[in-house]
This record gives sequence, C-alpha cells and structure tokens, in this order.
Amino acid sequence: MSVDRSSVVVVGAGIAGVACAVELVAAGVPVQVRERGHVCGGRMASKRLEGRPADIGAAYFTVSDPDFAEVVEQWRAAGLVREWTDTFQAYDRDGRRDVQGPMRFAAPRGLRSLIEHLAGAVPVTVDRLVLTVEPGPAVDGQPCAAVALAMPGPQAALLVDPALAEATRVVQAQRFLPSLAAVLRFPGRRWPDFRGAFVNDHPVLNLVCDDGDRRGDGAPVLVAHTVPEFAARHLAQPTGAAPAIEQAVRDVLGLPEAAASVHVHRWTYAKPAAAVGGDTYHLDADGIGLAGDAFGKPRVQSAWRSGRDLGRALAARLS
Repeated sequence: MSVDRSSVVVVGAGIAGVACAVELVAAGVPVQVRERGHVCGGRMASKRLEGRPADIGAAYFTVSDPDFAEVVEQWRAAGLVREWTDTFQAYDRDGRRDVQGPMRFAAPRGLRSLIEHLAGAVPVTVDRLVLTVEPGPAVDGQPCAAVALAMPGPQAALLVDPALAEATRVVQAQRFLPSLAAVLRFPGRRWPDFRGAFVNDHPVLNLVCDDGDRRGDGAPVLVAHTVPEFAARHLAQPTGAAPAIEQAVRDVLGLPEAAASVHVHRWTYAKPAAAVGGDTYHLDADGIGLAGDAFGKPRVQSAWRSGRDLGRALAARLS
C-alpha cells in the first residue's frame, strides 16, 4: 500500500490510534490507519469462543472525563455499552469483602465492538505490518506528513529509527508489565454471586470477572487475569499456564467442578508500569507522535484522551 505524502499514518488500531484518526478525519487531514492484527481493538480485545465474545484485554472501563462521557453516550445510544457495577469483591488473607468504586461499564458484544463503532468511516487496514519509521518522516521508506504510533513503547521502539532521537527517548522510557488472561468455561454457574473480584497478594491472580454477568447472558464463563510475575514465567508457552490458573480460580472461589475448557491469551505488554509524565501524548519536531495509556493512568479513558489530544495537535500543525 502506497502512502500519500500529505497523509498521517497512524500505526495501531486500538482506542488511542482510532481516537487520533477520528480527530484527523474531522479536521480534513488525510489519514491511514495500519493495524498488524486481523481486527482493530488493541488491548480492548474480545475473543469469540463457542459462539460468544469474552473480553480478554481490558476488563471494563470507567468514566470521569466529560468529553469521554459524550463518546460513551454515543455507544450507549447505539446499544453497545451498559452500566455494569460499582461494587467488586476483594479476596485477601482476611477473606472476602465488598469494595465500592466508580461505575464500571461493559459491552455486551465485547469491548472491541466499541472501537469498531468509534472508527466509523476511518480507513483502517488490518493485517498490515509496519517495519520502520524513519526521519522525513517516512513509513517503510515512503514519505508522509506525520506518523502517530499508538502502541506500547517497547513495541514502538522496534519500529523507530534511532536517528529520531526524541521519539526514541520517549519510547525507551516506557516500561510495561505482562499478564495472562484466561477464559474459563464451566459446566454451570457454581460460584458465589459477584461481578468481579480483586485478588490481593496472590501468586497467580490479580483479577477475576464473571463474564456471563458482564456480558449479560448468564453464561458460566469466568475471565481471570494474572499477576505480572506469574505471566513473565509463562510468556514463552502461555497455554502451559492453564492448569495453574484454573486451580487458582477454583481455590479462591471454592469451585468444586473443573472447567470444561480454558483458553489462555498472552499480553507481553499488558499495562504501563508507570506513567511517562508530562503531556497526554508526545509530538516532536520530526513529525512523530506517540499516544497511549502510558501517558496517564492505565485506563481506557486515558488511552482515548491521549489519542484524541494527539490527533488535535497533529491537525493543528498540518492545517
């Protein structure tokens, strides 16, 4: 695929990349979004198993930014999102207790459906691997107006030419933690009533969600997320971690039955270890922009705002 010299190339079709592209399209700036995966969504990923989606990336999202609330209202009007719960449980050495928090939102068709809706008419090309981003700027040797890298820093570092000193500095400063997400389908719903549970000080788990409740279909499906230390030991062969994750979930929830199936997904860069600090995005004089949740709290809202702000900054520079 050739690149128009006047186009901005957005690499990554997660929520940050799509939000960036939406702003560029609204400003009349030509844009191309390239996604190496088969579908858009990024870490708001949904995996279809046995005919239903399960969220294997972000477990939910919360809303505090008024502008993001307007986007969420559009999703709600389209029937794509619903309020889920403001109460989780916490499991620790002292047992189980309720934890109140902000309203958490869920998507009956999976969080990826929200990215697809947000993208709208934005031109997204999937199965498109970008190899290099060079001075000029240029993507894979083809000049363009600017480049927006919407992905974890360690992935962006593999693309950025070292001659792009500012972008290199920023991506190398980002540190991400791994995680494994396991989708466990059981013969029936035998667990105590809960929406989601934080698991504290555990060697394997840090979060378990009732995906049947989250999705609203009552399916006997749980999704468990592991702590980084456990994930790091199983990145080479994540499927081998399935028995340990299943046993940990059954132990925490007191489940008598084994899971009928367990699917494990590897996230090498699940969430930033710490915020980069400063602005909600990076844009340097070389025309290289960076966006994502590494520029704020590890939240869906943070990633959206980062991409939105970068898109506006690029539009202002190029108009």
